[in-house]
Amino acid sequence: MRKFIVLLLFLAVSRVNAQPVDIGSLRLWAAPDHTRLVFDTSSPVSHSIFTLSSPDRLVIDVKNSRFSGSFPTLGDGNPLIAGVRSGQRDNGDLRVVLDLNRSVKPRSFVLKPNREYGHRLVVDLYDNGASPEPAKPQETKKASEPARARDVIVAIDAGHGGEDPGAKGRRGTYEKDVVLAIARRLKKLIDAEPGMRAVMTRDGDYYLGLRKRMDLARDHRADLFVSIHADAFRDRRVKGSSVFTLSQRGASSEAARWLAERENSADLIGGVKLEDKDDVLASVLLDLSQTATIQASHQAADKVLDRLERLGKTHKRSVQQAGFVVLKSPDMPSMLVETAFISNPEEERKLRDRGYQQKLARAIFTGIRDFFQYSPPPGTLLAEMAPKEHVIARGDTLSGIAEQYRVSLNSLRSANRLKNDRIRVGQVLRIPET
Repeated sequence: MRKFIVLLLFLAVSRVNAQPVDIGSLRLWAAPDHTRLVFDTSSPVSHSIFTLSSPDRLVIDVKNSRFSGSFPTLGDGNPLIAGVRSGQRDNGDLRVVLDLNRSVKPRSFVLKPNREYGHRLVVDLYDNGASPEPAKPQETKKASEPARARDVIVAIDAGHGGEDPGAKGRRGTYEKDVVLAIARRLKKLIDAEPGMRAVMTRDGDYYLGLRKRMDLARDHRADLFVSIHADAFRDRRVKGSSVFTLSQRGASSEAARWLAERENSADLIGGVKLEDKDDVLASVLLDLSQTATIQASHQAADKVLDRLERLGKTHKRSVQQAGFVVLKSPDMPSMLVETAFISNPEEERKLRDRGYQQKLARAIFTGIRDFFQYSPPPGTLLAEMAPKEHVIARGDTLSGIAEQYRVSLNSLRSANRLKNDRIRVGQVLRIPET
């Protein structure tokens, strides 16, 4: 009993004499839909947050801590935060007050150390007064007015960003910076191509969740999703670019996830909602959609890899497969391009070079263009401009070609005077008018 009392006294004294947590800096990242504040802390912290109105403020209380750094310069660009101030409370807690331009919805959490940062307290602010734009009334088309062909849409995803820098080169080059530069160059090339248009998941230095990136691409009804990265490895001699598509194992796990969540989801699979389908039908629809998507993803990735091989050494000679989250949309062909190994000194130097960034962007663009010229989505300008001839490639079948060009098998046979369905690699088929 005596030892137990001594132990309690020791613990009590230890708590009283506990050193306060040091908050060394505060970083701020402004994204289109939220603002993120990151406090660097010397150890894990306990905290609480609450909002005040008239005027709008957010109060962050961090227990037993002190602030030894400086606040970031806000300037006039932050839509939510007007100012930041802090004060030490009598009980040893630190109080940070954000003066706000309008009310916000805060969300906070702590992060453990990673290869770049130590312990962190993260506070995300979402605009509380934002309301979705009212849907524009659709114009009623006259019966005689033909539907207009649309552009092919490519979603470009610059990996990492903000608090997530990605890999880091020996010279201090951050993956998030070079891939954003390449993504912007790729967007310019795509936008300059008739019949094609690009959208960016992120166009600044801020963090986006992996599924948020997928959702943004799907919101734009993208025909292709391209995620751009720069790889790293412990052996600095390793170099070369790689292209990845979703593995079958990743597809299976994602299918299970979609089926499990379909009752609470309005996601579309090829324009068909899953939420009102029975288990068997939903599973069949999802399987068909994923099979077609994975096949298209591999075809597009193969075209891009071919162009990267012409630019320089590739890490692998064939398209690789992995379970990357950003590749898991069941109804949108997707690929992930590892442009180079930022951990390799020579490739880090190239990634920093604007001329090489442009060469990488052009190689990726040309591969994408090759894919869409070979297989343009129906209803697009590229489909209208597509040549009416098809060169047989390995794996092609006559029935598959007929389906691709939306013509009947009989008309395809007749236009090419075929007595049967045998075709050979390199043979040129004429595609009849529909």
